[in-house]
Amino acid sequence: MALIDEIRQAVIDGQAKVVVPKVEQALSEGLAPDKILHEGLISAMSEVGRMFEEGEYFVPEMLIAARAMAAALDLLKPHLVEQGVEPIGKVAIGTVKGDLHDIGKSLVAMMLEGAGFEIMDLGVDVAPEKFVSALNDGAQIVAMSALLTTTMPNMKATIAAIEQAGLRDRTKILIGGAPVTEAYANEIGADGYAPDASSAVRKARALIGAA
Repeated sequence: MALIDEIRQAVIDGQAKVVVPKVEQALSEGLAPDKILHEGLISAMSEVGRMFEEGEYFVPEMLIAARAMAAALDLLKPHLVEQGVEPIGKVAIGTVKGDLHDIGKSLVAMMLEGAGFEIMDLGVDVAPEKFVSALNDGAQIVAMSALLTTTMPNMKATIAAIEQAGLRDRTKILIGGAPVTEAYANEIGADGYAPDASSAVRKARALIGAA
């Protein structure tokens, strides 16, 4: 098996302790960082997303694979910067104000990073102004999560704040979380709704025309 295939398989299998030395080996052997990124990591996370959607993988397996990918990406990032590899887009992601749930948001962030996006993880309990500030810092997509029905109105408040700041025209807004629905996304004027991390990646790529 070629080294790049071994890297890809190690990510799919969630073997962080295997994938990191394999990436180190690939770099030392002169493999291009962008080749490792696209054919190793991004390709692996696409396969993980497919397996999740077809019921072969569940959230724990997806999370373990995403962590393996993140470990490899940390090693690869300086080399990608050196090579001048640009991310496909910049996403500001956070759980809305009043909501302290982190796991779903973090998984979406890792899956998006694994798909080639640059991530600004704003954390939990994120005020509308913080999302606006991230847009001023170059984010193109705002991804908001809510796990409580009581915090869902803060998604609408955030969209209102983005509109008031005059940034709505150049911003794509993606929302998700257990109580959130497509109908609610339409109601508050979001650009997209994702029920899970895998569909969030597909939706984000479509929103910036990279599908």
